[in-house]
Amino acid sequence: MKFEHLIEVNDLANPLQTLLTREELWFGLLCRAEDARAFLPGLEDCRIVERSDNTMVRNLHFGHAVIRDRVTFEALRWICFESEATPEHAGGSLTISIEEPEQGALFLRFCYHTTLPEGGEDGRYAEFVRAAYHQSDVDTVRVIRMIAESGGLQQ
Repeated sequence: MKFEHLIEVNDLANPLQTLLTREELWFGLLCRAEDARAFLPGLEDCRIVERSDNTMVRNLHFGHAVIRDRVTFEALRWICFESEATPEHAGGSLTISIEEPEQGALFLRFCYHTTLPEGGEDGRYAEFVRAAYHQSDVDTVRVIRMIAESGGLQQ
């Protein structure tokens, strides 16, 4: 299954919304990579087992299930999470890109690729998964806003 959508981060037409900077948004995405517990319900532990300049390998502990993934990124532009297939997890990837069609108008584009079939008998299940992904992504922006509001990135 392939699934892609945009989440608006800064609504320039809403004077009541606190606008995030690209740096604050990026910092929030890095927080998701460093310790995803605030972003993934049910995640008990997030351990980084390898690290380089623009890559990290993590073990994500969901109870007895452990999912290993590789995180790659280009600073201030995109971050990609690629999980390995296991008996408990089918594997797949999520790429989150920062888009700014005009100054200050920030969006996050979420692109999922999974082994889940698109149609047939699994079509209803795929729709459920898409809805869950969308809600998770809305929550990601909410958590990033909370990090920014708490002074997570000191300038």
